Amino acid sequence: MIYSRFKVVLRLILPWLAMLLSQPATAGPMGFDESFMAMGDFNNNWRESFVNYAITPRDAFGVSATYMRADDKAKSRTLEEVTYTRLLKRWNAPHAQANLWFQGGIGALQGEDERVGKDDKFSKFVYTPGVQFDYETTRIYFLAAHRLYRASGINHDYTSVRVGFSFYETDYESTQPWLILEARNMNGLSEKIEVTPMLRLINKSFFVEAGVNNFHEPRFNFMYIF
Repeated sequence: MIYSRFKVVLRLILPWLAMLLSQPATAGPMGFDESFMAMGDFNNNWRESFVNYAITPRDAFGVSATYMRADDKAKSRTLEEVTYTRLLKRWNAPHAQANLWFQGGIGALQGEDERVGKDDKFSKFVYTPGVQFDYETTRIYFLAAHRLYRASGINHDYTSVRVGFSFYETDYESTQPWLILEARNMNGLSEKIEVTPMLRLINKSFFVEAGVNNFHEPRFNFMYIF
């Protein structure tokens, strides 16, 4: 069921790829060599924050903390992990850039499952390998990511697809507004696909995003490279 819903979403957003025309920009889950990147993603059922440090132009290590909760609030998960990010491949075109990334980590997962008359709590070792592909210009943005959240008896694999466009081009010193649309789902915690339109504002090495998803819940994201 989830797979078929994502196929419908993909049919709606893939035509946007035909609009991929403009000037090169940068995208991805790590910054430039010897830089720090801090990111956060927050709504009612998903709260994630992480920071990493790029030891080379292609490799970064970091730490992250994530809180996940089921739609019915009967299950919750807290994850702390050490992460590794690797730029596997980069394609540079005259007017665009595409990247393929590996993102993964190992850590501790604490969980609580509420049942009738009983609460089950547990703590497990977790590993989280995944891949991300992004394509970006100064006017158009596309991203697809899949990440495994696995522990003994646990499968919370996460899938996300994003498309977006900027309203107009700006120089580096000015703030650029974008409209972003994301569809995502986490296996085992939600039977629904969360769809969120967001307004993104980028200024130099900082961006913020804010929107309301299809469940009428607010969402806020940020990223800062320093």
